[in-house]
Amino acid sequence: MYKYIFCLIILLGSTFSKCFSWHDQTHIAVGISVGFKKAYMLVGPDIAKIKAGNIEGFNHWCNNDENNIVTKEQVLAQVEKYNSVDSSEEKGHLYGAIIGAVLAFQNDKSEGKYAEYHLGYLGHYVGDLSNPLHNTTYNEFNKKHHRFNDGIIDDEIANNIQKIIIEEIPINNIDDIANEIAKIANVSKDLGYRMEKENRDMTQEEAYTQISKSASLFKGILKYLGVL
Repeated sequence: MYKYIFCLIILLGSTFSKCFSWHDQTHIAVGISVGFKKAYMLVGPDIAKIKAGNIEGFNHWCNNDENNIVTKEQVLAQVEKYNSVDSSEEKGHLYGAIIGAVLAFQNDKSEGKYAEYHLGYLGHYVGDLSNPLHNTTYNEFNKKHHRFNDGIIDDEIANNIQKIIIEEIPINNIDDIANEIAKIANVSKDLGYRMEKENRDMTQEEAYTQISKSASLFKGILKYLGVL
C-alpha cells in the first residue's frame, strides 16, 4: 500500500558523492510511522539536491571526527549555515538544518504562507540524523559502504512499518530539539565508527533501531509544532 515509485537519483561528482541518504522508502516510512499524512514529501530534499547543489547538499550530513562529542552548542552553531554555501565548509551542517527547517516552518506559518514543504525537509533531515555514515568522516570506508547502508532496509520497510518503534520525546522549545539532535548524532557516530573498526555494514536490526530514533524525534517535533 505504501510502496511509491520515485525517480532514481544519481549523484555525480565529488561534491555530490557525500550526499547520499537513506533511500526513498526508508524516508517515507519515517513519515508513515508517525502518522504524517504527507510522508511522500520526505523524499523531496534528495530530489532538490540535483539542481540546488551545495545549497541543499550540505544540509544532509555532518562529518565528525571519532572523538568529537556533539553538543547542543554545536547544533545551534550550525543553524546560521542552513541553505547557505560557505566556501570554507568542510563538515556539513545536518544538525543545524533540522532546526533551520523548524524555524522556516514557524516563520512561514506565522506569515500566513503555505509552510508544509518545510516539514518534508525537516523529516528528511531527521531521518538522515540516524544514518551512521552521515555522522562520520567521509573516508575510504564511508565511500565504500555508504550506498549499501543507505538501502539496507529499503526493499522491505514499506511492509514492516511495525518494526519502527516510536518512543515519546517531549519537546518544549528549540533547546530541547538541539539536545535530542546531539543525543542521536552521538549514538549514530559511535555506531558508524564501530562499523568501521569491525569492517562491516549495519545489520537490519541496527538499521531499524536507528530509524526508530529518527521517527521518534520527528514525531516529537511535529507535536511541538502542532502538526500532530
